[in-house]
Amino acid sequence: MATTPVSGVGTGDSLTSSIDEMLLAALDRPDDSQRTGRYIVTYKEGAGAEGLETLRSMGMRTADARDFTDQAVGLQDVGDADALVLPEIGVAIVSGPALAESSLNVQDEIASDSPIDIVEPEYFVFSDVVADDYLRGFRRAVEVIAADLGSGGGGSGPKEFDTDPDIESLGVTWGLAACRVPQSTASGAGIRVAVLDTGMDLGHPDFVGRGFATNTFVGQPVQDLHSHGTHCIGTSCGPFSPPGSTPRYGIAHRASIFVGKVLSNSGSGATGSVLAGMNWAIANRCAVISMSLGSQSPVQAAYTAAGQAALNAGCLIIAAAGNAASNTGSPANSPTIMSVASLDANLAPSSFSNFGKIDISGPGRDVYSSVPRPTRYGVKSGTSMATPHVAGCAALWAQTNAGLRGLALRNRLIATARRLPYPPSRVGAGLVQAPA
Repeated sequence: MATTPVSGVGTGDSLTSSIDEMLLAALDRPDDSQRTGRYIVTYKEGAGAEGLETLRSMGMRTADARDFTDQAVGLQDVGDADALVLPEIGVAIVSGPALAESSLNVQDEIASDSPIDIVEPEYFVFSDVVADDYLRGFRRAVEVIAADLGSGGGGSGPKEFDTDPDIESLGVTWGLAACRVPQSTASGAGIRVAVLDTGMDLGHPDFVGRGFATNTFVGQPVQDLHSHGTHCIGTSCGPFSPPGSTPRYGIAHRASIFVGKVLSNSGSGATGSVLAGMNWAIANRCAVISMSLGSQSPVQAAYTAAGQAALNAGCLIIAAAGNAASNTGSPANSPTIMSVASLDANLAPSSFSNFGKIDISGPGRDVYSSVPRPTRYGVKSGTSMATPHVAGCAALWAQTNAGLRGLALRNRLIATARRLPYPPSRVGAGLVQAPA
């Protein structure tokens, strides 16, 4: 089947282009395309070595994540390479010009004896924010970047949290209570939890003494100038006893935290950076990988392959279903990735929560957690907030039994969820529960 060869879209389609450059380049296009101009090549399972050689035989200069310590490599680190190979997940990110010069084309039928399964366009992804559909998220991210450029940089990104310190008068947040976290004797000790998001406020006083393994995949410091990542890490891995009258908001308070910055300080990213973060988390055998991000794009083979690679390695990827009140977005719509819907405090599905391919639910409305200094605490809503509830409980379950890894951990979360009087397409198996 013949197709028109892929062409570049300007400065945004090179391998080392920043997310800001790609978003700004996208403004010059005549449509509302949500593609970056780069491409994702997914190999057939077990054919990674052959796939790498195939790219090289086409004249592509390749960088391999295995050449970097702990496979911690972002696209900004690959120099003049045309492709970055991620061996843990069997995927390569390829620049637009390199693909245009090769014999590969999107939508072409791949020869049956080829190690390559499919070539897909790379899409923009965004932090999962309530009432902000994919296109609005795209435009908002561009506006934030443009404002930063106009002021010489240094913008701190959107502030979307309530700063009322008295949001919770009880000893724990409503979400932790609903998930029966206070009754659990597990702490997440010995379990690696990776949160792929906007980074973390590494100096947040509630995390003093907690070590972080960190890496950036977007060319910006891991320090979180947005707030989304710090909030998600707070819920999944925050402290057992916050200072003063602050309610307990964290679940796996002794877990090892892996911070992967795959979204910029504007809350925006791209498939390739997310995949690089997933590859890093799997290479480091993080039992739980939490991703509160996505887009309203179709199922992507690369995410499905990454999810399967994670399960094969004893890891579980948990992702937000999205907040468009529509079908579950990507990457949560992949069958190998656990998708999370949002519940309100009355345990009803949140009006914004996506539906369809839903595996489980978590508290997602008015969730109190950590945010960057000087504010320190705030409230957010979204399937983004439901996801770290599931991730934190997953870490507790993983601690209770070394056999609860990968698919076994996913099955345990589903089997122990609190059943709710709503269709599985809205709430999946029900509300996630912590172990006793």
